[in-house]
Amino acid sequence: MTKKKERAVITVTGVDHSGIVAAVTTELAKLNVNIEDISQTILQDFFTMIMLVDVRGGKRSEVQKALDRVADKQKVKIIMQHEDLFRYMHRV
Repeated sequence: MTKKKERAVITVTGVDHSGIVAAVTTELAKLNVNIEDISQTILQDFFTMIMLVDVRGGKRSEVQKALDRVADKQKVKIIMQHEDLFRYMHRV
């Protein structure tokens, strides 16, 4: 029996520098988190990335702790929200 997807939206913002995407995606891979969709752009000197991920491979609390460590090291802000919460907050 396949487990139901447990999707989350991860946003990453900060001053652009090399290694941000690699740092975030490496930690997610270590925790068996599948990236289902990803968009990243640079706005002048600012980096922005949004990912839709399936976190059923790892514990949400472990994923959040790993993302917090990456955010500290990379000097960026990383927010992870459950897909349902994200959809509710952005409903018109």
